[in-house]
Amino acid sequence: MYKKQRRKFNSEEKFAILKRHLHGKEAVSDICEELGIAPNQFYRWQKEFFDNGAAAFEKNGHGKRKEATKLRRLESEVARLEAKLSHKDNVIAEITEDYVKLKKNFGET
Repeated sequence: MYKKQRRKFNSEEKFAILKRHLHGKEAVSDICEELGIAPNQFYRWQKEFFDNGAAAFEKNGHGKRKEATKLRRLESEVARLEAKLSHKDNVIAEITEDYVKLKKNFGET
């Protein structure tokens, strides 16, 4: 029994397939037959495309704002961690200084 290997289409390929029908006015049955996919698969991709269509515009417009916000948040996190690291270094320096003083007071060199 030969099992047909499942084809995987990436997002660009799916968009091109949908565009053939929506823009090029090709029949769904012709496209599906040519590509060896079931019509319900095509319509599932079409539903997903229309349900998530707004996301395409967010990447071009608001997506840059989201990226800038994320970048600012990451920069502030880096600054916070650098300040914490600097404080830790200061604490270690103070402890080391106290240790050296104690060694000198007890006559150890």
